[in-house]
Amino acid sequence: MTAAARQKFISDWHALRVTSASAPQLERKLGVGGAIAIGLASMLGTGVFAAWTPALGWAGSWLLASLALAAVIAGLNAWSTAALARVHPQAGGAYAYGRARLGRSAGVIAGTAFVVGKVASAGAAALTIGAYLAPDHARAIAVVAIIVVVGLDLRGVTRTASAAAVSATLVVAVLLVLAVLSVTSGAQAPAIAALSQPEGLAGVVAAAGLMFVAFAGYARIATLGEEVRDPARVIPRAMAVSLGIVCGLYLVVALVVLHILGPVAVRSSAPLAQVASIVAGDGMASVVRGAAVVAAGGALLSLLAGIGRTLFAMARGGDAPSGLTAISAHGIAYRAQIVAAGGATVVALLGGIGDALALSGVTILAYYGVAHLAALRLERGEGRPPAVVPVLGLAGCVIIAVTLVVMAVTSR
Repeated sequence: MTAAARQKFISDWHALRVTSASAPQLERKLGVGGAIAIGLASMLGTGVFAAWTPALGWAGSWLLASLALAAVIAGLNAWSTAALARVHPQAGGAYAYGRARLGRSAGVIAGTAFVVGKVASAGAAALTIGAYLAPDHARAIAVVAIIVVVGLDLRGVTRTASAAAVSATLVVAVLLVLAVLSVTSGAQAPAIAALSQPEGLAGVVAAAGLMFVAFAGYARIATLGEEVRDPARVIPRAMAVSLGIVCGLYLVVALVVLHILGPVAVRSSAPLAQVASIVAGDGMASVVRGAAVVAAGGALLSLLAGIGRTLFAMARGGDAPSGLTAISAHGIAYRAQIVAAGGATVVALLGGIGDALALSGVTILAYYGVAHLAALRLERGEGRPPAVVPVLGLAGCVIIAVTLVVMAVTSR
């Protein structure tokens, strides 16, 4: 960076900090436990209950390879994001990082990508609630779920964290019980050898893009950075713990799906409920359906919270309508939350789970691409990650996003 460029960066960053200091501020209420709960609830929602079907359609018997690739990219993204969050503990995640380190345009790209992607994810989460609760009325139930969840979120981030903790605990318990029953029941896929081969390397990579959406919940921890106590310590720890737990659980669930359902899972709209029915009967299937509803509800809660905070940050920075900075008596950017809920409702009424996950995957990978570029601008004294982390992370995001777009278009 030249001396002139460095001076311009310092001036722009100082102006942004002054603007932020005089603008509406959010309260710091969340500790490590609350941040981990929000991250877990975000990741243990739509993905763990709904992503297997479209991912298996592309990856086939190579599903575990897609899962591993998604986990690696998620880890690299989390590393760069955590490093940035320590230095810039403001609401908005990569929007704030991109704007501070790369300029306003980069911030707007990241913020827009995040909002579009997470609106799509929120719509998919709402549709998952409908699919597991009453498939014939999935869209209507999805809309009702969005209304209920945004009402809860508007009550305050502390209540959001509490609800997320309950959701995450329940889902982890049900998934572990299902895994144990799958091992002890003796049941297995009747035709595991018939599981299709992947649609080439592109199929494996594109499926990783779908699975990546399931891992992306830790982004909510960064977008809530302005509401976290001691963010330099809490955010990296919460990201690492929540991502580690989810990686282990997803591996277990993937093995269960392959072992019990095999190729049948490709045609199932509720694969884990079908697993439960095979290994333990309709009673356990009902429990899994209930857990799916709670999990997707928890994800929806965290998603809408993250979207609202990003819209709030963009409005505060002059990149979205200023009316979205309005804060309620509960300390919530309520207009931004309502707009987020409106977008999710549109997706739930017009889209499908598979398409929503694909759109979310592409846009969220773009969001993290900006984060990696911003991480490369960190100074050594600011806790800059090793250069290989943002470089590989950026390359992975670009390759998976492009492949996902190509596969989504050509498979229609």
